[in-house]
Amino acid sequence: MFLNPPVPLAAIEFDLVLRLGMAAMLGLLLGLDRELRGHAAGLRTHGLICLAAAALTISVLGLYRSMPMENGDPLRLFEAAGAFVGIVGAGLIVFNKGEVHNITTAVHLFLTSVIGVACGAAQWPLVATAAPIGLVVLSLLSLLERKAKRNSLAGTDDAAEA
Repeated sequence: MFLNPPVPLAAIEFDLVLRLGMAAMLGLLLGLDRELRGHAAGLRTHGLICLAAAALTISVLGLYRSMPMENGDPLRLFEAAGAFVGIVGAGLIVFNKGEVHNITTAVHLFLTSVIGVACGAAQWPLVATAAPIGLVVLSLLSLLERKAKRNSLAGTDDAAEA
């Protein structure tokens, strides 16, 4: 049996802490909106998924570089992360009384895992771009949707009074 060489505990360095720390922090930040709205997947779920995706990425890249693999494909980690988040997302989505619920939360978990993978791979421009855009899409568009709903309900009330 061929095992990868062990990495000594003293190998914990700033880059590793940065990658995992950024993933955890951004995951928590991405989950804040879901938490404040009382959705099923909130702070802890988002934080853990982002951290796990980053740790998975770091581990896969480290193993790929340390082991002599002729047919190794580190990009399969996307399949693993996507499959796992897909299972979690499928469990969140509910069809009730003709309406589908939690699709945004499920997709947001997928974005969180992608940002975690990017943190693990130290793709900082991607992280710095995707995380703020995800926050804007989730938070700002939610405010606009609520305002539009209020306006349409106000229009319905006006029509009922006429």
